[in-house]
Formats: sequence, structure tokens, C-alpha cells
Amino acid sequence: MSVTLWREDVDMAHPVLAAAQRHARRSRLVLRVEGEGAYGYGEVSPQPFALNGDPGLEDVVDEVMAFVVPHARDIAEREGDLPLWSRLHLVAGPRRASGPAVALVEMALLDRAIRAGTVDLATLWPPLYATPEQATVSALDDAVAWHVEPSVARVRVKCGPQPLEPWVLERVSTLGRPILVDYNTSAGSDEVVIEHVRALARVARVDVVEQPFAPGNMVDPARLRARLDVALAMDEGVRSVRDLEHVVRYGAASVVCVKPARVGGVANARAMIRWAADHGLRAYLGGFFESPLARTAHRRLAEHCVSEPSDIGLVAVSGPVDDGGDVGVGVAPSPQRLSRARVLASWP
Repeated sequence: MSVTLWREDVDMAHPVLAAAQRHARRSRLVLRVEGEGAYGYGEVSPQPFALNGDPGLEDVVDEVMAFVVPHARDIAEREGDLPLWSRLHLVAGPRRASGPAVALVEMALLDRAIRAGTVDLATLWPPLYATPEQATVSALDDAVAWHVEPSVARVRVKCGPQPLEPWVLERVSTLGRPILVDYNTSAGSDEVVIEHVRALARVARVDVVEQPFAPGNMVDPARLRARLDVALAMDEGVRSVRDLEHVVRYGAASVVCVKPARVGGVANARAMIRWAADHGLRAYLGGFFESPLARTAHRRLAEHCVSEPSDIGLVAVSGPVDDGGDVGVGVAPSPQRLSRARVLASWP
């Protein structure tokens, strides 16, 4: 089992300012796994620094190099075959970085299994939905124009606790589609959210309010939810089925965002989405501004189990996008893309 890990830094064509960070430059980790005559690629795009319970980039790199890849190679050596992609989530540890690290290796193993002919994606995830796309803009930065493609069905609007400026309401009024108001834990109080929703509802349909309070806080969202006439969602607070159980138990939300990189990969994401549906929660597939490689894999999963608008559209970057059609999950990084990336590690 040979493995190569790259780091690729890209500038986003349309930066997005959130409550506690500016999404302008992303570092993407790309992993190639090869064995038994077939190869596959995986990708995650971690936060640049630890925030709201998500690990920073360097923590994820360390977890990949020091734990997940060595563990996967030990399995391959001991069992004489590469680990099953669908069981890799079982090696995840309690560390925050374990989720994205396992997701990276899992995606590469899945891609390799498809290329090797041992997994048929149409059979594994038969498409059941024409999952709509969701786009992201910021109500915190009037210097960046909003770019929303015609294919987008819902727009996530990043907000903070400050009052909404007139330009925000003007731009929202021109979107012509529902919005999701995303606080990234920063709302501070019920009154802030209620005032924002009331103002936004005059110019657009507010579909969802997302993560107004800190991850793990179920009491304040439950109280706020009872005061709102729109759906309340959890994002940063959703990392496991245990979190979903708490959401249901406390009535803290009716919508959940499930991000494969956060929850430990697509196998866990699928299981969580199914659990959510079985317990009356609306679920959508979230993302971390990934490249076409990961976004294509996520789209395939979303079209199998998600009807809600999801983060499966292309993320515009400054510079060429070299990913192209291929077998496996549908897209692979081109040699030109990888030549611009930095090799972090290689295991023969």
C-alpha cells in the first residue's frame, strides 16, 4: 500500500467573511492511495485554525501522518489487502482532527475500490433525489459582490450579532430564493436573531436560522426555536449520532447540517442523515469549500439520500481548475494540479 499526501493552497474567487474568520484562502489536503494495481484519491479542506470545535489544518495533517495512514498501512500489511473503505471510520479516535483525517483516507479508499471494480457507485448510492445546490454569501462585507449561480436553490447568508445594514436587505431582496441565516455561533441573544429574521422576512423567505449559539448548547437553541416561526438548524454542533440524539431530546433544532469531513467520512455521514430522517429532522450535506474532487463525491452521496439544498456546487477559485472527468467518484486531480501542490509525505 503506497500513499502520497499533498497540500494545495488556493485563493477563493469570492471570499466570504463569517463571524470569526474570513474564507479567502483554503488549504486542501489531497491523498493518493495505491495498492493491488489500482489507485484512488481523497480530499478534505480543513479550517486554517481551530474554531468552534473544528480542528485546524496542522492538527489534521498530524493526525493523517501520525495515526490514520500508519494504522491503515498496518491493516493492509496484517490482512494482505487494503482496508475496506466502509470500515475505516472504526479507527477514528476522540480527537477533533480524527474526523477529517479519517474522511480523507476513506474517500481515497472508496475511489480506489470503484476504480478496481470492487464497488459500483450506482449500486452503492443509487440516485434518489435531484439534490439542489446551496451557495454562501456574507452580510458582513459589502466590499465583496454576491455571486449566486442560477442553479442555486437556497443561499446561506453569513451574519453576526450586529444590526443588518441597508445594503444587506437590498441584496437579499434581489436573490429571488430562500435564505439560510448562518451565525456560526455568534448571535449572542434571542433578540438579535428575532430582529434579523423579522427584517429579512420583509424582503425574502427565511427558510432556516443556523447555529446561533455554541456547539453543545441545546438549551438556548430550544428556547429560541420556540420563539421563531422559521426552522432552526445545527451545524457546528453536529458531529455524531449522539449529537443528533441530543438535538431530538431537547427539541433544539429541526434541521441539521452533516459535513462528511467533520463527522468522519461519507459512511458516517450517510448513517447520520438516515438517522436524522428517521427521527423527523431535515438534513442537508454541508462542506468546507472543497475542490471538484470532494464536491463530486459529496454530490453523489447527496443525490442518494438528501433532498435539502446542499453544499455540492463548485467553489470558484482564482486560477485554473484542473480536475477533470475520470472513473472512480467521477473526478480526479490532474497532474498539473498536483504539480503545483506541495508533497507533505510519501509512504512506499
